[in-house]
Amino acid sequence: MTDRKTDMERPEENYASILQRQEDEKLFQGLGVSPGIVIGPVYVSAASEISVPDYSLATRDLDRELNRLDCAIEEAQEQVLKLKRKGEDNHGESAEELSLLLDAHLQMLASKSMIGGIRARIQTGRKNAEAAVMAEAKQIMARFAKMDDPYLQGKAQEVREVALRLIRNLIKATSDSYTGLKKGSIILAEDITPADTAQMDPGTVGGFVAALGGPEGHTAIMARSLGLPAVLGIPDLISVAETSQTIIVDGSRGLVILNPTDERLKDYRKRAKAEADENHALAGLRFTRALTLDEIELNLHANIELPRETEIALHQGAEGIGLLRTEFMFMNREQLPDEEEQYQTLSTILEAMDGRPVTIRTLDAGGEKLVQALDGLDPKAINPALGLRAVRLSLKHSDLFKQQLAAILRASLRGPLRILLPLVTTAGEIRQTRRLLKEVADELRAKGYKIPEQLPPVGAMIEVPAAALAADGLARVADFFAIGTNDLTMYTLAIDRADDQVAYLYNPLHPAVLRLIEMTVRSANFAGIPVSVCGEVAGDIRYLPLLVGLGIRDLSMSAHSLPRVKKRALALSVEEAKRRTEKIMAQNDPIRIATLLEDFNDNIQAG
Repeated sequence: MTDRKTDMERPEENYASILQRQEDEKLFQGLGVSPGIVIGPVYVSAASEISVPDYSLATRDLDRELNRLDCAIEEAQEQVLKLKRKGEDNHGESAEELSLLLDAHLQMLASKSMIGGIRARIQTGRKNAEAAVMAEAKQIMARFAKMDDPYLQGKAQEVREVALRLIRNLIKATSDSYTGLKKGSIILAEDITPADTAQMDPGTVGGFVAALGGPEGHTAIMARSLGLPAVLGIPDLISVAETSQTIIVDGSRGLVILNPTDERLKDYRKRAKAEADENHALAGLRFTRALTLDEIELNLHANIELPRETEIALHQGAEGIGLLRTEFMFMNREQLPDEEEQYQTLSTILEAMDGRPVTIRTLDAGGEKLVQALDGLDPKAINPALGLRAVRLSLKHSDLFKQQLAAILRASLRGPLRILLPLVTTAGEIRQTRRLLKEVADELRAKGYKIPEQLPPVGAMIEVPAAALAADGLARVADFFAIGTNDLTMYTLAIDRADDQVAYLYNPLHPAVLRLIEMTVRSANFAGIPVSVCGEVAGDIRYLPLLVGLGIRDLSMSAHSLPRVKKRALALSVEEAKRRTEKIMAQNDPIRIATLLEDFNDNIQAG
């Protein structure tokens, strides 16, 4: 693993560094979660440079500090076990080596000598946990470094890695600033969070590879949104890769090639050029209306995570923003954004869209989308996906919610917008939001702000079974629906889409999910309110005939998916899609459903 800047001493030479200098081509198979081919230099993420705090403790604080250490150890054990399980999916000598290495890490995390030594430094030396870990690791490493056996010398590296993991957990070092990278760098990391992805500049970062994660997690969604090729689920790459080595990432095939041969490079450069040519041809559809063969128009909008994506959305021909995720304003910072900052950011986006509609989703913190600035606001949830998150969090902390609503209302003068509430389960949540919205509007007018007489439409995300089953009642109080198929699938099937152990069970074609979508569309149509799909299936051309057959005419997706979806729409007959959808909805087996849909898509391509 590449050097990290810490105060920790490191033996100059060991067996691990010798292995790292081997330049043989190495192939790794993972999960391709964001398509595309990229060739560039490796950047091994250190999850930010670690600065280790060192201070003395009062006697009354010793128990609390020991508890912090225990929590960091428990978290480290879970992290290593997760990597070990992921590694078991692989085969061959490298997978066996990785398993042995991780077993050694687990032994150290349970070691009476190492962990006991750290605890003693806290108790008797009254040192904070980070400093205690650092001091104990230095002492153990120094003993190994003096040994003549290269194998035992190499154990110092393992001690270092375990110590760094504990320290990162203690100081909550979960992200990397990604500053000073070479252009086109490909980031390698053990885990990449949505907050990490938000810091990636596509002008500098070429793509990324991580050991953990699944295709439907929010990190994968953000990678597709930014157009960054990405592969997840490769735990044994970081141990053999070094910063500045050449690497190929094939996000479509889930293939990663370290130190590629000249022949391999030549082949992939040809593929990358062919891909670029295809994208150039698709760009010619930018101003083409998405009319089906029977001249029914589909409205194609973009999901965006960050302000800079508005330019990408417009370039790809988006008719508007169907889902603006506002979490970006709250991530990677210690202080929450105030009303003025939110207003300025939203105004910039609305002005960039130049009169095209923008649907703003209120803060959807919680689950895998953790917001550091909210830490301490509420007790830590046992299960964040089922806890105080999204609209529940906003309504509980109404002062924060009112700030966001005020920023949205002020920005509404800059362009047409709608307000979308995440994780709605009851009509009361919508009514309560409307009361707060009116209250905020009155307060702003009293302060002299110009606010439109007619307040923006308020809609509900349908992303839990309860909302879909009660869609008829929600439609009486909501101005529109947006179906979030990502969470709807997760909650319906009881699958954590970010958990690599069960991600393979995540299936939007499960009949239960399709029936909930059908039920939602029927309720929206009966009430006469618009309904769209803004989950990841909206940007996957395989699902387009099924969504259209269910009655969906508005879709919002990653901007980079727009041209391909539009091309497929131009070759689609709505009447034929309806007939195939009727046949699909009569099925109970997801495999049979997938086969019927695949057969229909094959006929479209053949035609």
